[in-house]
Amino acid sequence: MTARHDCRRAFAETLVALAERDSRVVAVCNDSVGSSNLTAFRARFPDRLINVGIAEQNLVGVSAGLASAGRIPFACGASCFLTGRALEQIKADLAYSRHNVKLCGLSSGMAYGELGPTHHSIEDLAWTRAIAHMTVVVPSDPIETAAAVQAAAAFDGPVFLRLSRMPVPVVCDERHSFEIGRSILLRDGTDLTIVAAGVTVTEALEAAALLDREGISAAVLNLSTIRPIDRERVVDAARRGPIVTVEEHTVHGGLGSAVAEVVVESHPTRMRMLGVPGVFAPTGSPAFLLQHFGLDAAGIREAARSLVRA
Repeated sequence: MTARHDCRRAFAETLVALAERDSRVVAVCNDSVGSSNLTAFRARFPDRLINVGIAEQNLVGVSAGLASAGRIPFACGASCFLTGRALEQIKADLAYSRHNVKLCGLSSGMAYGELGPTHHSIEDLAWTRAIAHMTVVVPSDPIETAAAVQAAAAFDGPVFLRLSRMPVPVVCDERHSFEIGRSILLRDGTDLTIVAAGVTVTEALEAAALLDREGISAAVLNLSTIRPIDRERVVDAARRGPIVTVEEHTVHGGLGSAVAEVVVESHPTRMRMLGVPGVFAPTGSPAFLLQHFGLDAAGIREAARSLVRA
C-alpha cells in the first residue's frame, strides 16, 4: 500500500527550516499550536511564536502589524475560522494594504468531517480568491507543500495557503519545482482533462487509471495555484477536449469556477464541475464525504465517462 502523509508535518518542518535561515520569519496562531504542528517551532524559537488566543480577527491584525514592521508572519489556524471569522481583516488589513502575510488555513475542506458543517471549510477558496491582491495556493502532497511554503515566504504579498489534514500519498516528483501561478500536468491524456487541487489530485489520478482500463485517455492537471490561474495550461486543456474539475469545496466560486472563467473567455468546451453542490455537507468521515459527493476516484470516473460519451 502506498504510504500516506499528513501535509501539516511538511508545512511545520519547512517553516522551522525557513526560520533558521531568516530571522524575519515568525509564526502567529490562535490557540492552535498543536493542530498547526507548531510545537517544534515554539521549542526552537519561543520568542518568534505569538499565540493570540481564540481571536481570528486579532490574529490577522497582529500579523499585518508584524508585516508592517518587516517580519514575514505565517498566520496559522483552522481554515473554517481563519477565513470565515476574519474575512473583513483579510480584505482590509492584508489585501488592501498588500501586507506580506502568509495565511495558513489548516484542516481545510471537509477534513474535520465528523465535527460537522460548522467546521467544514468549503467556502474558503471562493472568499479568498475574490479579494484583490490575494494569491491562493492549494498544494497536493508533502513535496508540493514544502515547496509552496518556501515560495510563499519568498513572495512579496499576501498569500493564502490551503492545507488539509487528510493523509495523502506522494504524487509529485522529488525534483518538483513549484512556481506560483504554474500548474503541473501529472498525467497526459487525449480524451479529456481532469483538473484538481489538494487532496482531490490523488483521487483524480486514480480515476484516470480506472478510465484507462476502459479505453478512455484522461490527462490530470494539478492546479495548485487557484489565483493567479495558469491560463495557458487551462486553455491547452480546453483545446484537447472536455474538462472535469474536482474540488473539496463548494462548486460556487472555487477551482471549477476559476477554470470555467478561463474556458468561457478563451476556448469554450464541455465541462463538469464536481464539488459540494451548494449545500452544507453532512457529518461523517472525510472519506465518506468525498464518496458522498462523488469526489472519490469512482465518482470522478463516472463523471468523466459520461462527459466523454455524451
